[in-house]
Amino acid sequence: MKAEVGYNSILPLLFLFFSFLPISISQTTTEKQILLQIKHDWGNPPALATWRNSSISHCNWTGIQCGTDGSVTGIVLSNQNINDDVPSTICNLKNLSILDLSYNNLPGMFPTVVYNCTNLKYLDLTWNRFVGEIPIDIYRLPSGLTDLNLSFNNFTGDIPATIGWLKSIQSLRLEYNLFNGTIPGALGNLTQLQTLTLAYNPFSPGVIPVELGNLSKLRFLWMTQANLQGNIPDSFQNLFEMRQLDLADNSLIGSIPPGIWSLKNLEKVYLYYNNLSGPISFNDSFEAQYLAEIDLSINFINGSIPEVFCSLQNLTILFMYNNMLTGEIPQCIGRLPSLTEIHLFYNYLSGPLPPDLGKHSSLYSLRVFGNMLTGELPEGLCSNGNLTLLDLSNNYLIGELPESLGNCKTLQLIKIGGNSFSGEVPSGLWTANLSTVTMSKNNLTGMLPNRFATNITILDLHKNQFYGEIPGAIGSLPNLQTLILSENRLSGWIPDTVFSLKSLTVLNLSYNQITGEIPANIGKLSTIQSLSFAGNKISGLIPDSLLGLKSLITLDLSKNIFTGSIPAVIGKMQALTSLDLSMNSLSGNIPSEIGNLKLVFLNLSYNMLSGPIPMPLDQRMFSNSFISNPSLCTTNNFVNASSCSNNSSGNHRILLAIIISMVISLVIILSCGIYIRKRIYKRNKNDCTTWNFMPLQQVNFTEAKILRELTEENVIGGGGAGKVYKVSIHNNEQEEGKEYVAVKMISSAERLGSQHEKEFESEVKILGSIRHRNIVKLLCYISSADTKLLVYEYMANGSLHWWLHGRTEVSGAIKSGVIDWPMRLHIAIDVAKGLSYMHHECKPAIIHRDVKASNILLDSEFQARIADFGLAKSLIQAGEAETASGVAGTFGYFAPEYARTRKVNEKVDVYSFGVVLLELTTGRRPTEGGEHGNLADWAWYHLQENNDFNGAIDENLRLNPEHLRQIVIVFKLAVMCTSPLPSSRPSMKEVLQLLQDCEQLPMDF
Repeated sequence: MKAEVGYNSILPLLFLFFSFLPISISQTTTEKQILLQIKHDWGNPPALATWRNSSISHCNWTGIQCGTDGSVTGIVLSNQNINDDVPSTICNLKNLSILDLSYNNLPGMFPTVVYNCTNLKYLDLTWNRFVGEIPIDIYRLPSGLTDLNLSFNNFTGDIPATIGWLKSIQSLRLEYNLFNGTIPGALGNLTQLQTLTLAYNPFSPGVIPVELGNLSKLRFLWMTQANLQGNIPDSFQNLFEMRQLDLADNSLIGSIPPGIWSLKNLEKVYLYYNNLSGPISFNDSFEAQYLAEIDLSINFINGSIPEVFCSLQNLTILFMYNNMLTGEIPQCIGRLPSLTEIHLFYNYLSGPLPPDLGKHSSLYSLRVFGNMLTGELPEGLCSNGNLTLLDLSNNYLIGELPESLGNCKTLQLIKIGGNSFSGEVPSGLWTANLSTVTMSKNNLTGMLPNRFATNITILDLHKNQFYGEIPGAIGSLPNLQTLILSENRLSGWIPDTVFSLKSLTVLNLSYNQITGEIPANIGKLSTIQSLSFAGNKISGLIPDSLLGLKSLITLDLSKNIFTGSIPAVIGKMQALTSLDLSMNSLSGNIPSEIGNLKLVFLNLSYNMLSGPIPMPLDQRMFSNSFISNPSLCTTNNFVNASSCSNNSSGNHRILLAIIISMVISLVIILSCGIYIRKRIYKRNKNDCTTWNFMPLQQVNFTEAKILRELTEENVIGGGGAGKVYKVSIHNNEQEEGKEYVAVKMISSAERLGSQHEKEFESEVKILGSIRHRNIVKLLCYISSADTKLLVYEYMANGSLHWWLHGRTEVSGAIKSGVIDWPMRLHIAIDVAKGLSYMHHECKPAIIHRDVKASNILLDSEFQARIADFGLAKSLIQAGEAETASGVAGTFGYFAPEYARTRKVNEKVDVYSFGVVLLELTTGRRPTEGGEHGNLADWAWYHLQENNDFNGAIDENLRLNPEHLRQIVIVFKLAVMCTSPLPSSRPSMKEVLQLLQDCEQLPMDF
C-alpha cells in the first residue's frame, strides 16, 4: 500500500518533467536561431564569431546573458565595432531585459524597433552615431524601463516632454549630444529618477525648470555647460537625496539659495563658471557635518569668506579660487579637523594665513598664490606629515621659512616665488621629497647645499642672494629638467657634473660671477633646449663640442669674455633659432654655415668680427645684429655695417639663376598636378559606382553633387595632403540662403601614399567617434581606389591664423581684419572646451598632436572648432605617455619633450594650446621669440623680468586698456601651459576654468 502511494505521488512529477523537456529544448533552439538571424542582419561582424550553429550553448556566446531556463535575458556588445542598424529581430527575444550596444558605430535615427522589447529594463546606446531628434513617441518604450542612456551621440532638437511618461526610469543620461531645443519641465514627473545628466549640450538659453525640484529621489544631477540662465530654483531644497549637484559652466545669476545647504545627504557641490553674486549665505537648518566638498571656484562671488565655513566639521575640500573674495581667511578654518585641500588662489585676500593651518588636519595641498597675503608662514603646516603641495607665490609674505618645513618629508612641490622671504633655506628642505622648487624673487641667502632630493625636476632660485660656488651635487639629480640660478652672487667654475644631467632642457646661470671656461663635455647635454651663460666672466674659446646639443633652440653666451672665432659647427645645430654672442671679444669671419640656420633672432654685436656678412644673414630682419664690429661689411646694405668693396654682381647672377630654376620647376609641378586632377575627375565624375559614400551625420546631399563641384574655381586652400574645396550643396543660383560644405581631397596619381592613408584613417576614426560643438564636424567621407574625400561643415571665417597674422602674397604682407580681445578670449575658451573634452571625457583620451592657429577654424559667428585630426592619437590609458613613430606637428608648437623623446600624452596639446594663447595675447608668431628663440621662451623670460606688460601685448589690443587684466592673466596662463616640464603644465580642464574666469571679470576693474 505504501509503495502504491509513493508511485502514485511521483507519477505526476515525472509526467510534468517529461512534458516540459521538449518545450525547453524547443525554446533554446528558437532563441539560438534568433541570435543567428540578428548576426546575419548585422552583416556577420567579426566580433560575433562565436555566434555559430554548433553544440556550444548560445549562453556562452560573446555578449549573451541567459536566465536559469536558458532564455536570453541580456545582450551586452559594448565596443564591438558594430556599424549597422539595430535589427527588429532583436525583440523576438521575449525575455530580453538588458540591451547594451554602447561604444559602437550604430547609424541613423533613434531605433524605434526597441519599442517591441516588452521586458526591456536597461537600454544603453552610448557613443554611437545616432542623429536627428528623439521621437515624440518615446513613451512607447517598455513601461518597466529603469535605465536609458543615450549620451555621446548626435541627437538634436528638443528633449520631448513625453519622456516624462516613463514613470519607472531611475537613470536618464543625455549628456554630450547636440540638443539645441529646450529642457522640458515634464522631467519633473520622473519621480523614481536617481540620476539625471544633461551636461554639454547646446540647449537654447533657458532657466532650470522649477519642476526638477519634484525629483525627491534624485541623487546625481549633472547640468554642466547646458546654457542655463536665471537663478537656481528654490525648489532644489526639496532634493532630499541629492549627493552631487553640478551646475557648473553656465550663466546662472543671483545668490546660491540657502536651502541648498539644508540637504543633509549632500556630498559635492560644483557651481564654478557662473555669474553667481553676493556672499554665500546659509539658513538656520544648515547641517554642515554632511558636506564633504565645496567647489565654488570661478564665479562672480564677492565679499569675504564667511565664518560659517568654520562649522563644516566634515569639510575636506575648499575650492573657491578665481573669484572676487576679499578680506582675511577666517582663522578658524585652520581648526577644521577634516580639511585636506585649500585652493583660494587668484582672489584679493589679505592678512595672514590662519596660524593653526596643518595642526588639526592632514593638510595635503595649500594653494593661495596670486593674492595679497601678508605676515609669516605658520609653523605647523606639515604637523601631520601629509603636506605635499605648497604654492604661496606672488603674495607679500615675509620672514624666514619655518624649520619645520625642513622636516616635511612628504613635500613634493614648493613655490614661494614673488614674496619677500629672507634668511637661509632650512637644510632639510633640500633633501625632502621635492620634485618642484621655485623660490625666485625673494631675499633668500646662503650657500647652496651639497645634497639635494634626487627626484627634483625643477629648481628655480633666480633673483635671490645665494652666494658661493655651484655645488657639484646638482649633477646628482637624475630627473632635473629645469635649472635656473640666474641673478644671484654665485662664483667659481661651472662644475663638470652639471653637464652629465641627462634630462636637462633649461639651464640658465646668467648674471652671476661665474669664471673659467666652458668645458668640452658640454656636448653631453643632448636634451638641452635653452642655454644661457650671459652676464658672467667666462673666458676662453667657444668649444666645438656644442655640436652635441642636438635639441638646442636658444643659445645665449653674451656679455662674457670669450675670444677666438665663432665655431662653424654652430651652423650645424639645426634646431637653433636664437643665437646671442654679443659683447665678447670674438674675432675672424662669421662662418657661412650659420646662414643655414632658421634663425629668428641673431646678435653678434660688440665683438671684433671681420669680413663680409654671409648672404643669408645680410637681410633686414638682422639689421641691428652686427653693430660695433668695425671690420664687418655688407653686400646688400640691409644691415648696420659698411659696404663691402668687392663686386657682388656674381652673387646676384647666381641668385637670379636659382629663382628662374625654381619658377620653371613650379610651373612643371603645377602642370602635372592639373593633368592628374583632370584625369581623375574625368574618370570618376560620371561614374558614382566607383565611389564609396559613407555618411557620419545626417546629410542632405549625394556623392554625385560633391563630385560635380570639385572644380578649380571652388578651391579655397590646401596643404601637404591635397586641396580643399568650397562646395554648395544646393542647386539654386542665388547666393543668399546657400549652404556649403568643405571638401578635403587626398589623392595620388597612382595610390595614396602611406602617410596620407594613415592621416585619412585617423581623421575618419577620430572625427567619426567624437561629438562636440567645438570640434569640426566630419559629415561623411567618399572614397575610391586612389582618392579620398572628407566632407566637413563649412567654416565661413577661415582659420584663426589668418585673422591673427594675415597672409603673405607676392606684393607683401596683407594684414587681415583685426579681432578684438573679447572675441579672442571667447575663441580661446571654445578651443579649450574642445581639448578638455578630448582629454577628459573621451575614453580613451584623444590627443591632437597638431594644435595650432591654422587648425582652429571659425564659423560665421566666430565660434571656434578644432580641425585636422590627421595626426591625432588615442591613448590606451589617459595620462600615460606613449611613443609616437615619429615627431609630427609644427615647429614652434610642439612640446620640448615630444621632440626629444617622442613620448606623447595630453600635455603636448596643453603646450601647443599655450602657444596659441601667446599668439592671441601678443600677436606674435610661434617663432618670433627674438633673442630667446621661440615665442614660448620669450614669454617666459618676459614674465620673469618685466612687470610692465604693455610691451608684450599685441599693439591692436592696447587701444582698450579695460581688458588689460584679462590679457595679463591669459598671458600668465600661457606661460604655465608652455612650461618645459610636462608635470608643471595644468590640465586642459584647469586651463578651461581659468579662461572662463577671465571672461567674467568686470571690464572696469
